[in-house]
Amino acid sequence: MLVTLLRTRLVPYRSWLARVLVLQVLGVLAMLYLPSLNARIIDEGIVAGDTAAVWRLGGLMLLVSVVQVCASYGGAWYGSRTAMAFGRDLRRDLVHRVSSFSMREVQTFGAPSLITRTTNDVQQVQMMVVMACVIAIMSPIMMVGGVVMALRENLGLGWILAVVVPTLIVCVGFVISRMVPSFRLMQVRIDEVNRVLREQITGIRVVRAFVRERHETQRFAVANAGLTDVATRAGRWMATMFPLAMLIVNVGSVGVIWFGGHRVDAGEMQIGALTAFLAYLMQILMSIMMGTFMLMQVPRAAVCADRIGEVLGTTTSVLPPPQPQPLDAERRGHVDLETVSFAYPGADEPVLREVSLSARPGQTVAIIGSTGSGKTTLLNLVSRLFDATSGSVRVAGVDVRDLDPEDLWSQLGLVPQQAYLFSGTVRSNLLHGRPGATDDELWSALEVAQARDFVAAMPDGLDAPISQGGTNVSGGQRQRLAIARAVVRRPAVYLFDDAFSALDLATDARLRAALAPVTVDASVIVVAQRVASIKAADQIVVLDDGVVVGRGTHAELVASCETYQEIVSSQLTSEEAAV
Repeated sequence: MLVTLLRTRLVPYRSWLARVLVLQVLGVLAMLYLPSLNARIIDEGIVAGDTAAVWRLGGLMLLVSVVQVCASYGGAWYGSRTAMAFGRDLRRDLVHRVSSFSMREVQTFGAPSLITRTTNDVQQVQMMVVMACVIAIMSPIMMVGGVVMALRENLGLGWILAVVVPTLIVCVGFVISRMVPSFRLMQVRIDEVNRVLREQITGIRVVRAFVRERHETQRFAVANAGLTDVATRAGRWMATMFPLAMLIVNVGSVGVIWFGGHRVDAGEMQIGALTAFLAYLMQILMSIMMGTFMLMQVPRAAVCADRIGEVLGTTTSVLPPPQPQPLDAERRGHVDLETVSFAYPGADEPVLREVSLSARPGQTVAIIGSTGSGKTTLLNLVSRLFDATSGSVRVAGVDVRDLDPEDLWSQLGLVPQQAYLFSGTVRSNLLHGRPGATDDELWSALEVAQARDFVAAMPDGLDAPISQGGTNVSGGQRQRLAIARAVVRRPAVYLFDDAFSALDLATDARLRAALAPVTVDASVIVVAQRVASIKAADQIVVLDDGVVVGRGTHAELVASCETYQEIVSSQLTSEEAAV
């Protein structure tokens, strides 16, 4: 997967990679030429006493060194630029793919894992690209060129290379093979640490309310210890690599000096050639060590590339139609569900079975039922966060599976069960509903949602800061801002998923009264647990274990539906229920 990812994703940067290749090759060739020049200075200048040769060859050596430095710097600059652009584009594509996922794919991967794949995993692959541009080109050329140049200096010491180089390669390969499983497990453990930490930060109020700080600290310690153990195991093998490589390098150097010294003494080799051979040996072994350093990154990058590929290769289960149908303008605000059933993948029983309902502009359809009866799932089918297993869901007279997702969502104003606000300001959150809304429209929506007073009381009004998730406002204020965001949108269909649960009865009543004139040209589908919030609905649908067991007005259901009677009796007095 790593090779495929690099081959496909680096195509736009071929020109930069070509420059990296040219500059790195030029730099390595200059580096390989330097020991030969140094040997000539020693043999032709210093030993022979030729000062002119020393100046001439020394100047040439200085020029070659400048070329080598400039070429290496240029290659590293283009390589880093390529890697950074590669990482930027990969993160962009990951975020784009994740944003297209339905709830099914998000739940399959899990939010912590998706965050890790988009950040840490991309960073690991990006780091490998940097090292590939700097080291992968330089290392093999330096090794092969070093062998050729060393044998050119003296063929009699070539057996040392034949022993040292394969020994180093075998030892390094063995260490890397032991590190791969640890790197693979390390990414899983990072996901686990992120998951636990995210849960603890998000649920800090629950943790403190139930005095579970010690338990959560221990739970994080277990996840953290698991990551530490795996990282330590990989670190031990990594720590053995460099001492082992240096041992082989030093033994090889001693061998060259020992046997080369005897050849110099016997007149079979010049002193300059011995120093050049030793320099080439060091270059060969250093190239292998640099390659080793990169190879240490490859296993972890390969694991990360597999995880990135899983996300990029996952197609959303909610696919846009090949030929989208246009919305029927005459049926704007019409919502129809016909014998809809839905089952989660792998579930033994469907969540919804043969559910049918209709909503028309100016009507309010309420859905009520016990916890787990499928109310939220029903709204998710309308907004096409999931696709129905069977049956048909139509908006504006067209099956949602035949609509372009953008056209569908432009018709809907959804207030989810857990109201979520983005970090920014009150204004930026409301503009999620409709980016072009004016301040007057924002204040009007806040007034409908009964949020104008507390927003006006904030020091900066519409520009008052909102923290991530809206944690700096109360639950009721968060719900009202989410409702205002939907009102700003002025959609054809309002979907309220238990959106009034955090409001007191008086605020709930005022909000519903203010919504009535705003939603006169739109259909409203309300999921509620509280009977008082839906008594005035035009139609109430009662769900029990995913099946419609009652349908009608409040008065009709009180008289005919046993399940609804049980809900009413648990919440209202007999006098209130009769009203």
